[in-house]
Amino acid sequence: MTLEILTSEALAPLRHGFFTRRGGASSGVFAGLNCGPGSSDLAEAVDINRARAAAALGVAPERLITLHQVHSAEAVTVTGPLPLRPRADAMATATPGLALAVLTADCAPVLLADPEAGVAGAAHAGWRGALEGVLEAAVAAMAGLGARPGRIVAAIGPTISQPAYEVGPELFEAFREADPDAVRFFAGGRGDRLQFDLPGYALARLRAAGVARAEWTGHCTYADPARFYSYRRSVHAGEADYGRLLSAIRL
Repeated sequence: MTLEILTSEALAPLRHGFFTRRGGASSGVFAGLNCGPGSSDLAEAVDINRARAAAALGVAPERLITLHQVHSAEAVTVTGPLPLRPRADAMATATPGLALAVLTADCAPVLLADPEAGVAGAAHAGWRGALEGVLEAAVAAMAGLGARPGRIVAAIGPTISQPAYEVGPELFEAFREADPDAVRFFAGGRGDRLQFDLPGYALARLRAAGVARAEWTGHCTYADPARFYSYRRSVHAGEADYGRLLSAIRL
């Protein structure tokens, strides 16, 4: 099966893609293009999948850069292949021929670019990272390489949507305490549960950071098991592990 790669008009003409799970070598609960080395999938299958994604982006596998993601607001600048994956959740580069990639399975994959400055960025934004400022950190790292927020365009790929993202009152309180205006991203759910709009919140943070254009592809990871991995869906299904989707951008 061939790879399925979603793209965003906002990032054109830069080469980028939000890869679905289709077209990979993994099997079982990981069936498809699982690109997560942190999963319990066969390492050989993950390597094959990452090599296929790298080839689709026109780079060698070692130039497909991923991080040791820890749900932080840390951002790093990348100038070449990394011998070790730094603990961070955002990165920026001005080096042609590198593909910056993030791994997700419900969190928001965010790809960014200032084509005029020749700077690209990528961020992994779950609720914690988004609340703590990972998107602003990505923009700041890009600005350090010559990008200007008013020229940056950003796209959020497949992520869990509000109808599928049930959270507890403690999360609502954390957001309200940090920013009372953030309550608009919560809707009522069952009992004391609420539903959080992660892509909507991420878009608002990007726009508040001065990003010129930001959009979401509109795909929900939870709602489409044929195309996307989902951590929350795997938990509800009682599965032991889950695959990771790859999203990447290159100059």
